[in-house]
Amino acid sequence: MATRRTGKSKTPATKLFVLDTNVLMHDPTSLFRFEEHDIFVPMMTLEELDSNKKGMSEVARNARQASRTLDEIVNSCPEGIESGISLVGPSSELASGRLFLQTEAVDVKLPAALPTAKGDNQILAVVLHLFEKFDRKRAVILVSKDINMRIKARALGLAAQDYFNDKVLEDTDLLYTGTREIDTAFWEANGKDLESWKQDGHTYYKLKGPDTADLLINEFVFQEGEGEQPLQAWVKDKAGRTVTLETLIDYSHQKNNTWGITARNREQNFALNLLMNPEIDFVTLLGQAGTGKTLLTLAASLTQVLETKRYSEIIMTRVTVPVGEDIGFLPGTEEEKMAPWMGALEDNLDVLNGTTGEGGEWGRAATRDLIRSRIKIKSLNFMRGRTFINKFLIIDEAQNLTPKQMKTLITRAGPGTKVVCMGNIAQIDTPYLTEGSSGLTYVVDRFKGWAHSGHITLQRGERSRLADHAAEVL
Repeated sequence: MATRRTGKSKTPATKLFVLDTNVLMHDPTSLFRFEEHDIFVPMMTLEELDSNKKGMSEVARNARQASRTLDEIVNSCPEGIESGISLVGPSSELASGRLFLQTEAVDVKLPAALPTAKGDNQILAVVLHLFEKFDRKRAVILVSKDINMRIKARALGLAAQDYFNDKVLEDTDLLYTGTREIDTAFWEANGKDLESWKQDGHTYYKLKGPDTADLLINEFVFQEGEGEQPLQAWVKDKAGRTVTLETLIDYSHQKNNTWGITARNREQNFALNLLMNPEIDFVTLLGQAGTGKTLLTLAASLTQVLETKRYSEIIMTRVTVPVGEDIGFLPGTEEEKMAPWMGALEDNLDVLNGTTGEGGEWGRAATRDLIRSRIKIKSLNFMRGRTFINKFLIIDEAQNLTPKQMKTLITRAGPGTKVVCMGNIAQIDTPYLTEGSSGLTYVVDRFKGWAHSGHITLQRGERSRLADHAAEVL
């Protein structure tokens, strides 16, 4: 294999990125994501787009969208394809580089171990040809989502990288958690002109200082520790550096139980404050297995549908991505086909049904039938064009959704509808999705600070000591 070619000659500031097919099928708008740099699309990339365009899958839809985008770009400047087509107009000035299409046959001798019949190797041959053509005078970089393709390129001495533009965060440890711990020093630094008052059973604190600028609306703050007055509050109003904190309803107390469920830890109390507040339209809950995401959400939804009549019914959906081998086609209606995927719903309903008080077997059966009549299970496949009015929409296993699918689901919400997304970004089963590019990570980052949304990362498992230990050591 050839060694990496290096050179000390100066290269132009703009680079030439060669796009692999999987980048376009992953994000059709990637053509406009390279700013001032130029893009090169090999003929084999177009061939592979053509062979993947049939079908109703997300990949096929993206392949068709990428082909349409390329067609629009080429039609915007039918002359001078050899010299590159400016992307300024087609991208609405998002990109200022040029698009180059392969207009000549490439005859590059690849190592014998790389047969040219394979599409990936033909794309590598094009990258090698461009590298030799520019002779180190310009940076030529292959962009691919395929790890093995990038390894082969580097073995040939070529520059290769992943497509990063779809990643919300490089490090998910930086993802917004929705909580912040404060101490006595916080009050000393920011409580100089502190105002405090009581209203409707809540205590309010208005303060201003150097640390308040970083606080977001609906972010939870807590103060706990030896010798400190315990406090749990959230940011209800912010104007510049002035913020107003409001104390929470204590859902850990039995008098404030939600369908017989009380919060077992601090984060669960924060989550119930979000789930039970009518002013919050969108809630995201992250947490590992056993932290209580589904149980808390179902308890809050049943209380608001059956007791306070705030919403007319509960709609639950999830992505049907199997963990192991698929078991094939399932008989029945849409709801019956979704039933095997909804084991979490049934398990939690069993728990909640046991908290509805004594009524004997008949009473419990009647309650169970009443609850099930108010819960509808829907498939994601039939969501386009729908509008949910006055519903409590629960999206389970949301970490397996792409940002585009997430947008499709959240925009179904009509007047009076509350949407709750929950998941664990450490358990992604969808190919090509990572913790940084998951739709759940995307909405958590984009919605933070909006007055009608809230987020909590649940930290402590409450399922069993076995489940907690397994989550830690496995």
